[in-house]
Amino acid sequence: MKTFLLDRLGPRMTVAALAVALIMIPFSLLLVVAKMPLNRLDAGVARELHEYALAHPGVTRVLIVWTDLFGPWPWRVAVAAFTVWLLVHGRRRLALWAITTVTAGGLIGLGLKILVARVRPHLPDPVALAPGDSFPSGHAVNVTLGAGVVTLLLLPMLPRWGRRLAWVLACFVVVSVGFTRIALGVHWVSDVVAGIVLGVAVIAATAAAFETWRRDTGRRPTAPLTEGMEPEPVKVPDEQS
Repeated sequence: MKTFLLDRLGPRMTVAALAVALIMIPFSLLLVVAKMPLNRLDAGVARELHEYALAHPGVTRVLIVWTDLFGPWPWRVAVAAFTVWLLVHGRRRLALWAITTVTAGGLIGLGLKILVARVRPHLPDPVALAPGDSFPSGHAVNVTLGAGVVTLLLLPMLPRWGRRLAWVLACFVVVSVGFTRIALGVHWVSDVVAGIVLGVAVIAATAAAFETWRRDTGRRPTAPLTEGMEPEPVKVPDEQS
Protein backbone atom coordinates (compact mmCIF):
# COMPACT_ATOMS: atom_id res chain seq x y z
CA MET A 1 0.00 0.00 0.00
CA LYS A 2 2.80 2.39 0.92
CA THR A 3 4.63 1.68 -2.34
CA PHE A 4 1.40 2.18 -4.28
CA LEU A 5 0.84 5.61 -2.73
CA LEU A 6 4.42 6.65 -3.34
CA ASP A 7 4.18 5.56 -6.98
CA ARG A 8 1.05 7.69 -7.43
CA LEU A 9 2.02 10.72 -5.37
CA GLY A 10 5.72 10.82 -6.11
CA PRO A 11 5.73 12.08 -9.73
CA ARG A 12 2.91 14.58 -9.10
CA MET A 13 4.48 16.05 -5.99
CA THR A 14 7.85 16.21 -7.75
CA VAL A 15 6.37 18.19 -10.64
CA ALA A 16 4.51 20.46 -8.19
CA ALA A 17 7.65 21.05 -6.13
CA LEU A 18 9.65 21.80 -9.28
CA ALA A 19 7.05 24.31 -10.46
CA VAL A 20 7.06 26.12 -7.11
CA ALA A 21 10.87 26.07 -7.02
CA LEU A 22 11.03 27.69 -10.46
CA ILE A 23 8.62 30.39 -9.34
CA MET A 24 10.66 31.01 -6.18
CA ILE A 25 13.93 31.52 -8.07
CA PRO A 26 13.09 35.14 -8.98
CA PHE A 27 11.82 35.69 -5.43
CA SER A 28 15.14 34.52 -4.03
CA LEU A 29 16.97 36.93 -6.30
CA LEU A 30 14.71 39.75 -5.14
CA LEU A 31 15.43 38.76 -1.54
CA VAL A 32 19.14 39.23 -2.23
CA VAL A 33 18.39 42.64 -3.74
CA ALA A 34 16.40 43.61 -0.65
CA LYS A 35 19.37 42.91 1.61
CA MET A 36 21.79 44.90 -0.55
CA PRO A 37 22.30 48.68 -0.65
CA LEU A 38 19.49 50.43 -2.52
CA ASN A 39 19.68 49.74 -6.26
CA ARG A 40 19.26 52.29 -9.02
CA LEU A 41 15.94 50.92 -10.26
CA ASP A 42 14.24 51.13 -6.87
CA ALA A 43 15.67 54.56 -6.10
CA GLY A 44 15.04 56.05 -9.54
CA VAL A 45 11.45 54.87 -9.87
CA ALA A 46 10.62 55.98 -6.31
CA ARG A 47 12.00 59.45 -6.93
CA GLU A 48 10.27 59.99 -10.27
CA LEU A 49 6.88 58.69 -9.14
CA HIS A 50 7.06 60.72 -5.95
CA GLU A 51 7.67 63.89 -7.93
CA TYR A 52 4.67 63.04 -10.12
CA ALA A 53 2.47 62.34 -7.08
CA LEU A 54 3.36 65.70 -5.54
CA ALA A 55 2.62 67.52 -8.80
CA HIS A 56 -0.73 65.75 -9.38
CA PRO A 57 -2.69 65.59 -6.10
CA GLY A 58 -5.89 64.53 -7.89
CA VAL A 59 -4.21 61.44 -9.30
CA THR A 60 -2.70 60.73 -5.89
CA ARG A 61 -6.14 60.73 -4.27
CA VAL A 62 -7.37 58.22 -6.86
CA LEU A 63 -4.36 56.00 -6.13
CA ILE A 64 -5.12 56.11 -2.40
CA VAL A 65 -8.76 55.12 -2.99
CA TRP A 66 -7.70 52.32 -5.35
CA THR A 67 -5.07 50.87 -3.00
CA ASP A 68 -7.59 50.85 -0.14
CA LEU A 69 -10.45 49.47 -2.24
CA PHE A 70 -8.38 46.47 -3.36
CA GLY A 71 -6.19 46.20 -0.29
CA PRO A 72 -5.67 43.10 1.89
CA TRP A 73 -8.85 43.28 3.99
CA PRO A 74 -11.39 43.51 1.14
CA TRP A 75 -9.83 40.38 -0.36
CA ARG A 76 -9.83 38.57 2.97
CA VAL A 77 -13.53 39.38 3.42
CA ALA A 78 -14.30 38.25 -0.14
CA VAL A 79 -12.50 34.92 0.29
CA ALA A 80 -14.12 34.40 3.70
CA ALA A 81 -17.58 35.01 2.19
CA PHE A 82 -16.81 32.61 -0.65
CA THR A 83 -15.62 30.05 1.91
CA VAL A 84 -18.94 30.24 3.77
CA TRP A 85 -20.81 29.79 0.48
CA LEU A 86 -18.70 26.73 -0.36
CA LEU A 87 -19.35 25.21 3.06
CA VAL A 88 -23.10 25.71 2.66
CA HIS A 89 -22.93 23.84 -0.65
CA GLY A 90 -20.87 20.97 0.73
CA ARG A 91 -17.52 21.93 -0.80
CA ARG A 92 -15.58 21.56 2.45
CA ARG A 93 -12.21 20.68 0.91
CA LEU A 94 -12.43 23.52 -1.59
CA ALA A 95 -13.40 25.92 1.20
CA LEU A 96 -10.41 24.70 3.21
CA TRP A 97 -8.13 25.24 0.22
CA ALA A 98 -9.36 28.82 -0.27
CA ILE A 99 -9.04 29.97 3.33
CA THR A 100 -5.74 28.09 3.86
CA THR A 101 -4.16 29.63 0.77
CA VAL A 102 -5.00 33.20 1.77
CA THR A 103 -4.10 32.70 5.43
CA ALA A 104 -0.85 30.82 4.86
CA GLY A 105 0.29 33.24 2.15
CA GLY A 106 -0.44 36.25 4.32
CA LEU A 107 1.43 34.78 7.29
CA ILE A 108 4.44 33.87 5.14
CA GLY A 109 4.56 37.41 3.79
CA LEU A 110 4.34 38.86 7.30
CA GLY A 111 7.06 36.54 8.55
CA LEU A 112 9.36 37.56 5.71
CA LYS A 113 8.76 41.23 6.48
CA ILE A 114 10.00 40.66 10.03
CA LEU A 115 12.98 38.56 8.95
CA VAL A 116 14.18 40.86 6.16
CA ALA A 117 13.37 44.09 8.04
CA ARG A 118 13.82 46.30 5.00
CA VAL A 119 13.16 49.99 5.56
CA ARG A 120 10.42 51.66 3.54
CA PRO A 121 11.23 54.60 1.24
CA HIS A 122 11.99 57.88 3.01
CA LEU A 123 10.81 60.65 0.72
CA PRO A 124 10.41 64.40 1.24
CA ASP A 125 6.79 65.50 1.75
CA PRO A 126 5.35 61.94 1.68
CA VAL A 127 1.88 61.61 0.14
CA ALA A 128 1.09 58.40 2.07
CA LEU A 129 2.39 56.48 5.07
CA ALA A 130 2.35 52.78 5.95
CA PRO A 131 3.41 50.93 9.11
CA GLY A 132 5.86 48.05 9.37
CA ASP A 133 8.69 46.88 7.16
CA SER A 134 8.88 47.00 3.40
CA PHE A 135 9.82 43.60 1.88
CA PRO A 136 7.71 42.02 0.50
CA SER A 137 4.75 44.31 -0.11
CA GLY A 138 1.81 43.04 1.95
CA HIS A 139 -0.65 44.60 -0.47
CA ALA A 140 1.02 42.86 -3.42
CA VAL A 141 1.03 39.49 -1.62
CA ASN A 142 -2.59 39.70 -0.54
CA VAL A 143 -4.04 41.10 -3.75
CA THR A 144 -2.30 38.30 -5.66
CA LEU A 145 -3.63 35.69 -3.26
CA GLY A 146 -7.12 37.15 -3.14
CA ALA A 147 -7.53 37.78 -6.86
CA GLY A 148 -5.99 34.41 -7.70
CA VAL A 149 -8.14 32.41 -5.29
CA VAL A 150 -11.38 34.19 -6.20
CA THR A 151 -10.68 33.78 -9.92
CA LEU A 152 -9.93 30.06 -9.58
CA LEU A 153 -13.17 29.62 -7.63
CA LEU A 154 -15.22 31.56 -10.19
CA LEU A 155 -13.87 29.93 -13.36
CA PRO A 156 -16.21 26.88 -13.33
CA MET A 157 -19.21 29.24 -13.27
CA LEU A 158 -18.09 31.27 -16.28
CA PRO A 159 -18.22 30.69 -20.04
CA ARG A 160 -14.95 30.40 -21.94
CA TRP A 161 -14.79 34.10 -22.81
CA GLY A 162 -15.68 34.97 -19.22
CA ARG A 163 -12.75 32.93 -17.93
CA ARG A 164 -10.32 34.84 -20.10
CA LEU A 165 -11.84 38.13 -19.00
CA ALA A 166 -11.62 37.06 -15.35
CA TRP A 167 -7.88 36.42 -15.64
CA VAL A 168 -7.34 39.72 -17.45
CA LEU A 169 -9.20 41.60 -14.71
CA ALA A 170 -7.34 39.71 -11.96
CA CYS A 171 -3.96 40.54 -13.51
CA PHE A 172 -4.98 44.17 -13.97
CA VAL A 173 -6.01 44.51 -10.33
CA VAL A 174 -2.77 42.89 -9.11
CA VAL A 175 -0.53 45.07 -11.28
CA SER A 176 -2.49 48.26 -10.61
CA VAL A 177 -2.48 47.79 -6.83
CA GLY A 178 1.24 47.05 -6.97
CA PHE A 179 1.75 50.26 -8.91
CA THR A 180 -0.16 52.31 -6.33
CA ARG A 181 2.19 51.09 -3.58
CA ILE A 182 5.21 52.32 -5.52
CA ALA A 183 3.58 55.54 -6.74
CA LEU A 184 2.47 56.45 -3.20
CA GLY A 185 6.04 56.03 -2.00
CA VAL A 186 5.40 53.27 0.56
CA HIS A 187 7.22 50.47 -1.28
CA TRP A 188 10.16 49.89 -3.58
CA VAL A 189 9.67 48.22 -6.97
CA SER A 190 11.42 45.06 -5.76
CA ASP A 191 9.03 44.86 -2.76
CA VAL A 192 6.02 44.74 -5.04
CA VAL A 193 7.50 42.30 -7.54
CA ALA A 194 8.52 40.01 -4.68
CA GLY A 195 5.02 40.17 -3.20
CA ILE A 196 3.42 39.14 -6.49
CA VAL A 197 5.91 36.31 -7.02
CA LEU A 198 5.35 35.04 -3.48
CA GLY A 199 1.58 35.11 -3.91
CA VAL A 200 1.80 33.15 -7.16
CA ALA A 201 4.12 30.59 -5.54
CA VAL A 202 1.74 29.99 -2.63
CA ILE A 203 -1.23 29.54 -4.96
CA ALA A 204 0.79 27.18 -7.16
CA ALA A 205 1.78 25.06 -4.16
CA THR A 206 -1.70 24.78 -2.64
CA ALA A 207 -3.36 24.27 -6.03
CA ALA A 208 -0.94 21.43 -6.80
CA ALA A 209 -1.73 19.81 -3.46
CA PHE A 210 -5.47 20.14 -4.08
CA GLU A 211 -5.18 18.67 -7.57
CA THR A 212 -3.20 15.73 -6.17
CA TRP A 213 -6.01 15.08 -3.69
CA ARG A 214 -8.59 15.20 -6.49
CA ARG A 215 -6.78 12.59 -8.54
CA ASP A 216 -6.15 10.32 -5.58
CA THR A 217 -9.87 10.27 -4.80
CA GLY A 218 -10.66 9.14 -8.33
CA ARG A 219 -11.76 12.44 -9.80
CA ARG A 220 -10.75 13.39 -13.30
CA PRO A 221 -7.61 15.49 -13.83
CA THR A 222 -8.30 19.19 -14.33
CA ALA A 223 -6.49 22.22 -15.71
CA PRO A 224 -7.04 24.75 -12.87
CA LEU A 225 -5.96 27.76 -14.91
CA THR A 226 -8.71 27.18 -17.46
CA GLU A 227 -11.31 25.09 -15.58
CA GLY A 228 -10.92 26.27 -12.01
CA MET A 229 -10.09 24.29 -8.90
CA GLU A 230 -13.15 22.02 -8.85
CA PRO A 231 -15.20 22.28 -12.06
CA GLU A 232 -17.88 19.73 -11.10
CA PRO A 233 -21.38 21.28 -10.78
CA VAL A 234 -22.37 22.43 -7.31
CA LYS A 235 -25.04 20.25 -5.70
CA VAL A 236 -27.48 22.08 -3.49
CA PRO A 237 -27.92 20.17 -0.17
CA ASP A 238 -31.74 20.23 -0.39
CA GLU A 239 -31.62 18.38 -3.69
CA GLN A 240 -29.59 15.54 -2.19
CA SER A 241 -32.18 14.61 0.46
